[in-house]
Amino acid sequence: MDFYELSKIKDEYEQINRTYDIFNEDTRLHSKATRVEFLTTVKYIEKYLRPGMKILDIGAGAGEYSLYFAEKGYEVSALELADNNIAAFRRKIKPEHKIELIQGNAVDLSHYPDKRFDIVLMFGPLYHLHSEEDRQKAIAEAKRVAKSSAVLFFAFIGNDMIFVTELNYDANYIKTGDYNKETFKMDDFPFVFHTVDGCRKILENGGINIIHEVASDGVSELMAKRINEMDEEDYEVYLRYHYYCCEKPEMLGRSNHLLFVGRLFSLED
Repeated sequence: MDFYELSKIKDEYEQINRTYDIFNEDTRLHSKATRVEFLTTVKYIEKYLRPGMKILDIGAGAGEYSLYFAEKGYEVSALELADNNIAAFRRKIKPEHKIELIQGNAVDLSHYPDKRFDIVLMFGPLYHLHSEEDRQKAIAEAKRVAKSSAVLFFAFIGNDMIFVTELNYDANYIKTGDYNKETFKMDDFPFVFHTVDGCRKILENGGINIIHEVASDGVSELMAKRINEMDEEDYEVYLRYHYYCCEKPEMLGRSNHLLFVGRLFSLED
């Protein structure tokens, strides 16, 4: 499978499935630089996670988050669409893990009852769903299965930083890159890209009250070589710097990945 063959697949969900024949999600978060996104996300989840809470991981990929929390004894339900990710995930499940893994689609969570989960993660679907109708279906389903007191976590790929990172890889990207040369909107293939304001609107339209907006990896991809060469002491300092600035409004547009944290109701209600 290559990008040309992928582009010829007309069924959107099959195209998402086959995307992970090209991208190896199982190894994506394992370097110091890419681990910034994972560690930042876990830090925010753990702000709200309490013993006995039930977690739903929608678009669980190869299981990085599900397995992390299962190792800590939490009961995790995980749903993933892509064949390769499901296979990689299954290989890592241990008998002691309290994980229910099923293959399915974020726009249909009918496997799960209403108001079951305390923590709902949606870290893959909004990378892929092209239509606003499907995005809102996925958000509505996440809300349906969430308890009234639940905290929901949504990940997006940031449009504006991707332009910079692509230019870093390709000196000719300004001339030849796949983006609108007037608006700088990235072409939504094979991933879907959003501005910070666009992310807000999607969640607000879905009835999510946003409580955190986070630049989950910040400039870490641009700085990957330097970060990966750091010793553990320097890496800890870099992480502290990243945590210090990752919620600053001026940093949000300068992140490849964005994390939005929300509730079903405002804290004042």
